[in-house]
Amino acid sequence: MKGAVKIFTIIGMICGFYWIVPLIIGSKVLKKLKNNELLTTGNKVCLLLFVSALAGILALCSKEV
Repeated sequence: MKGAVKIFTIIGMICGFYWIVPLIIGSKVLKKLKNNELLTTGNKVCLLLFVSALAGILALCSKEV
């Protein structure tokens, strides 16, 4: 599930490259996932709203992320 969140976050960052918010939030989430840190619910909701809906839903449903 963690890999799917990473892939959909990267896709969301690529699709929203002309906005600065998806790039900032996406890079913050990817950095936390790389360091094996748990994402807070706030980070997951920001991922859902600003970067990728699918990545946000997967992150909210997964307990390992």
